[in-house]
Amino acid sequence: MKFSSSLKFNAVADWWDEYIAYDALKKYIYQLEKSQHVQSSYTDLETNERTALVDRSAETDAVFVPLLDAELEKICKFYEKQETELLNEVTELEEAVQQQETAGFGEDPYADVPYEDDEDDDDDDDSVSHSPRRRRRVSSSGHRMSLSVSGARSRTDDVRRSVSSVSSDGHGDSPTSPTAPVGTLGRIANKLTPDFMRHSATSEMLRDTVWTSKTEFAYDTRLLFKRRITTLYISITSLKSYVEVNYSGFRKILKKYDKVTYRELKDTYLHNTVETANPFTAASRATLTTLTARLVDLYAKCVTRGDHSLAKQQLRLHQRENIAWERNTVWRQMIGRERHGEGGATVALEELALQEEGSEKPGTLFRVGRLRVTRSKVAMVVAVAIFSALLAFPVVEGGPQNRCFAILIFCTVLWATEAIPLFVTSLTVPLLIVCLSVIRDDNGEVLSPKAATSVIFSLMFSPTIMLLIGGFTISSALSKTNIDRVLITRVLSLAGTRPSTVLLAFMGVSCFASMWISNVAAPTLCFTLIRPILRTLPPKSSFAPCLILAIALAANIGGQSSPISSPQNLIALAAMDPPVSWGGWFAVALPVSAISLVLIWGLLLVSYRPARSPDGGRDIEIKVIRPTRESFTLKQWWVTFVCLVTIALWCVARAIEGYVGDIGVIAIIPIVAFFATGILKKDDFEQFAWTIVFLAMGGIALGKGVERSGLLDVLGDLIRRTLHGASLYQVVLILSPIVLVISTFISHTIASVLLVPIAKEIGSTLPQPYPNLLIFITGLICSAGMGMPVSGFPNQTAATQEDDLGVLYLTNVDFLKNGVPASIIATLVIATIGYLLILATGVH
Repeated sequence: MKFSSSLKFNAVADWWDEYIAYDALKKYIYQLEKSQHVQSSYTDLETNERTALVDRSAETDAVFVPLLDAELEKICKFYEKQETELLNEVTELEEAVQQQETAGFGEDPYADVPYEDDEDDDDDDDSVSHSPRRRRRVSSSGHRMSLSVSGARSRTDDVRRSVSSVSSDGHGDSPTSPTAPVGTLGRIANKLTPDFMRHSATSEMLRDTVWTSKTEFAYDTRLLFKRRITTLYISITSLKSYVEVNYSGFRKILKKYDKVTYRELKDTYLHNTVETANPFTAASRATLTTLTARLVDLYAKCVTRGDHSLAKQQLRLHQRENIAWERNTVWRQMIGRERHGEGGATVALEELALQEEGSEKPGTLFRVGRLRVTRSKVAMVVAVAIFSALLAFPVVEGGPQNRCFAILIFCTVLWATEAIPLFVTSLTVPLLIVCLSVIRDDNGEVLSPKAATSVIFSLMFSPTIMLLIGGFTISSALSKTNIDRVLITRVLSLAGTRPSTVLLAFMGVSCFASMWISNVAAPTLCFTLIRPILRTLPPKSSFAPCLILAIALAANIGGQSSPISSPQNLIALAAMDPPVSWGGWFAVALPVSAISLVLIWGLLLVSYRPARSPDGGRDIEIKVIRPTRESFTLKQWWVTFVCLVTIALWCVARAIEGYVGDIGVIAIIPIVAFFATGILKKDDFEQFAWTIVFLAMGGIALGKGVERSGLLDVLGDLIRRTLHGASLYQVVLILSPIVLVISTFISHTIASVLLVPIAKEIGSTLPQPYPNLLIFITGLICSAGMGMPVSGFPNQTAATQEDDLGVLYLTNVDFLKNGVPASIIATLVIATIGYLLILATGVH
């Protein structure tokens, strides 16, 4: 959680204006960053050249430190005021407890205080039964004490009835008066006869103290002091939290200041200024600790009959309940839903806005009464209709083959339209395959549902799926230990200030990161790193959209560079027989990716001319990204070692096959190494992209269903007749644009699920079979479909990037103008250079 969100979440609502103005200080830092970048490069009047050799960053301290001082002064004044009030209230409470303890039953300390009617006392403890009407007395300290004047307990009634005949001696009101204070019972007791004193219940009452007695007055007294002690305890703990949160605020904002302006102010200011201020000294902490201890003592005396352990437990429980109550607001619940991916806040706000405008939600076609007809519902109806028609009217010869064809078309429509979540469609594949009796054995006999279940589930959880989970583990470990950010910033620090060089450096980093931390996380990380650059660019600079689009396109290219960089690569590997080794994959994919990257970089330079200033002046200079100064920790070295060993074993998996069996077994190594040593936790495992895992499992199941049902043989005959006489390279040229178009408009993973089996069958039907070659090319081209904003995760992430005013950096025109040519370039590289490299490596 960002500190600005954490501050809102942990702050006391009534004190909000008294906390450190973290967001305002952060904006000042960004303004200083921009001015610092402008001032650092100036024009030399003698040589008429721009230079960046002058470092004026120290001037920012003179601007920023007074802002910090003002915030610190505000916090100190507020703290001193609260501390003084709390000290006085605790002292006053102790005096009141002592006075009540001294008075006991003999004198009511509130007897001379007038009553104040309170018909509706909703603050009473619901766990205790009270009289229907209560009256309150106001103490000299301003606190209100609830006393019952009716519904007294049986022993009190006995006392009143017993003394009703005793004449008054002039001290206080008549005991039978309905308004007589309960505290006069002590004076009444002096007039009791010896026989009455021998009454066991009354004797027990008189032996009790006000803190242990079961009388109504004693109960009300304890309840009053319990509430006052609890309220003060919560106030003191809130003040403690106020100090801690503000100290964290100073530490966080100084850390951000040092990081953005490349200064080293944090340690000096914290130690010399913040920690010497009154709220943050050891003496102040000791004062608050002493106050809480005094309240625990009072609570133990007044409520828990001297049990300090129980007193601490109950006070902490009250504190937790208070915090939970304060945080249990609508907007906090909406934040929680957003955090869990439900999009509660966004959806609620969008629906409210649409209701106010009288508009329909996006995707609504029309309404039939109260039924809202959407595109997804229409797509679902169309898919079911086609599925039912194909089952009722066979179009493929053979029962299992036709049923499998119906499943294939049904899932294709759902995947293409996303009528339901993609992974849900994948989960329907084994359900339909088993229930419709699609799987056959080697003799062509249809398997029973039980036998088909065993076959299809054993195929779904394959070594390929284990490899995918191992890749998620490596990605999570690299991100959690900050290794990815450390390595990336060190590489980017060498890029300099020239826009073209910075652009190529970011593209290389995005591509490389996508190989190991997935092409979903890599662009997100890069977009975070370019924020300082975007903030210092001139308004309307073309470098901003150019850089964002370049990162997305490079991440797509990185998706083809390693076997674990994207699910489509794993699906291609699973379909190969035998699967290509990691070394063989790198031998083809790395040169193809590098060439594609350089050509796309040239395309973006020509299209955007990012070095040119918006006003037509001199070329812009890019803010230098400096590497993090933290050295590698033992934990980071351990993660690096395990990752390198795992990757090395994957590369030589073919040679050690007799020992490990399959690369999926090697994938278990990082899982055990990271989770067993505490690098990763249970929560990290739960946050893996399990939807992608099930998507890949459904794809594998569908591919095996097409194969084991006999549908693949039917398609093979059709393809063989269609491509009769075509050479291998002609088939490559025909297949490549088909794969590119499909992968541009639907998910890359779904494209591979649908097209890899077809490519395998096409390759098998050729005069000289090359199934692995066509599978390899299909898997690579699936990652090259990047011509639209919806083409893959990197493009979708890039399309949502906004500037400080909320304006999107990229439009559909940017993708059409640059993404489509980039897709064509990458496909041509794969179909030419990639094709030759695959032949050279002996993949067939």
